[in-house]
Amino acid sequence: MPIVRIRVFGSETDTGSLITVLHGLDGVERVEQVADLMPHMDDEDSSSAGLPGDLGPGMRAIEVEVSDHVKAEQVREIAARTSELLDANVEFVEDF
Repeated sequence: MPIVRIRVFGSETDTGSLITVLHGLDGVERVEQVADLMPHMDDEDSSSAGLPGDLGPGMRAIEVEVSDHVKAEQVREIAARTSELLDANVEFVEDF
């Protein structure tokens, strides 16, 4: 079964809302927030460390298992539209 991997840039509430929407779609077998294995380095010695621009809403990773590739495309479209309504951003990736 195809898996759609989504990075969500927004609040925990935004992520929860997106997960709820995706759970309701036909052909979606599993939706799960997973740990992002990519290290996100913040150099504490940097002159910009701790500035408000570094303190954004955060990033979360979601995996969505679907029944086929048509449903995978539907998940991408719905996730993109939902993120706009939530004022969050999504990025679709092959691997985390």
